[in-house]
Amino acid sequence: MPYIRARIAGDESSQTAARVAQLLTDLAVDTLGKQRDVVSVDVDFANPAHWFVGGESAEQWHEATFYVEIKITEGTNTKNDKALFVKCTFDGMKAILGEVSEASYVVVQDVRPDSWGFGGLTQEYRYIAGKISAEVGD
Repeated sequence: MPYIRARIAGDESSQTAARVAQLLTDLAVDTLGKQRDVVSVDVDFANPAHWFVGGESAEQWHEATFYVEIKITEGTNTKNDKALFVKCTFDGMKAILGEVSEASYVVVQDVRPDSWGFGGLTQEYRYIAGKISAEVGD
């Protein structure tokens, strides 16, 4: 798992959304070692007239801007893994959107394993169940 939310100041485009979703899914797998089949990506577009940086709307400058947040299970990635994800996400978004504002953000949020999960099971439960299965199998 993780859950990734991308918000882009710009015109809504299914093609751009698909490219962003593919980029972020690939980066979650390649830089953070996440399982592809449980990576969820939500791409949303914001009106540039409603997105402000330094008090000016994105509509006023000639650069795109974005915010990407990824939620991962705490303790599953190193600082280097997360730094690489941030860099590759910024570079990849720039390749898709063109010139982007330096004030485009990527946030890697570590969530405690007992505070989230999927399929009705927390990540902590999955870890414990897997650990017990592995020990019983030994």
